Amino acid sequence: MNLDQRRAFFEQLKANNPHPETELEYSSPFELLIAVLLSAQATDVSVNKGTCKLFKIANTPQALLDLGEEGVKPYIQHIGLFNSKGRHIQETCRLLLEKHHGEVPQNREALEALPGVGRKTANVILNTAFGQPTIAVDTHIFRVSNRTGLAPGKDVAKVEEQLLKRVPKEFLQDAHHWLILHGRYTCKARNPACAQCIVEPLCSFKQKTSKGKVRGDI
Repeated sequence: MNLDQRRAFFEQLKANNPHPETELEYSSPFELLIAVLLSAQATDVSVNKGTCKLFKIANTPQALLDLGEEGVKPYIQHIGLFNSKGRHIQETCRLLLEKHHGEVPQNREALEALPGVGRKTANVILNTAFGQPTIAVDTHIFRVSNRTGLAPGKDVAKVEEQLLKRVPKEFLQDAHHWLILHGRYTCKARNPACAQCIVEPLCSFKQKTSKGKVRGDI
């Protein structure tokens, strides 16, 4: 896509959803951090099912630390990898109290030093909780970026690099959520809804069909 096409692409997404938001439920940067830690290889629905109950009992680093790994387990045991995630939550709470006065840090280096927090998780926190123009490339964003020709790349690092260069500045803050939601509900892996896609005229996907069925695609 050229610059005019990329701008039109995001203008369409913005017109359809002016104020995109994460589907994870949270009321503070700390709650978002815990929810994102739990969301690895899990759906937002499954995470919300656990956190809506957990956060009523404990929604601060000290409260979760006091609850303990065994105390947290009943709320998250339906989520994949819950044992390791439970340990990461406890270790993260301890570090937040010891090094950050119980607050979620607002810089990448400090975030990525927390257990279970990689670049993608840090990008989500920086963007969603603190309003920084970062993009966390998950499977949905990777697929949409490559399929449409928006920001092709062979790995998530390259796609992130390309997106930060190619997304027009005025759309960069919300691009993360627009692309995730588009990949989740329209540009799906196996059954993309090409016929109903609002950016289909701008998309360079060669396997588009009226029925939106794809074989062997990303």
